[in-house]
Amino acid sequence: MFLGRFNHTLDDKGRLAIPARFRPDLLSGMVITRGTDRCLTVYPLSTWEALASKLDALPLGDPNARNLRRAAFAAAEPAELDKQGRIVLPERLRAYANIQGNIAVVGMNTFVELWDLTTWETLEQEVEAQGDVFAAHLAGQF
Repeated sequence: MFLGRFNHTLDDKGRLAIPARFRPDLLSGMVITRGTDRCLTVYPLSTWEALASKLDALPLGDPNARNLRRAAFAAAEPAELDKQGRIVLPERLRAYANIQGNIAVVGMNTFVELWDLTTWETLEQEVEAQGDVFAAHLAGQF
């Protein structure tokens, strides 16, 4: 389970230290890909495999389904933790998310999001301002 937010810095070789409490769930491998809202998403290999199976089940006759598969698989990169608990973020993915130095590593329960820190802080303020809206949605779920 991935919970919490951590601030880290990308080193000059494009490596990011993964928070220690996230590492055990990523030891068997992971996939890094473009996320929504201009972030990167890190999936444990088992979670990625489940998502990939759902994408594979989409009908090839549907042009939107084909494009979704193209977008998902073309952007994905396998990754492994090095001995210091770091991963390399490919340049093209860093460019997509505007990640250059300071990064917010955000737990999303079953996956991790990587954000440019300034972008994350702006989004965090927007989310906090919508507390009433979220409370109403949650109230309708229980």
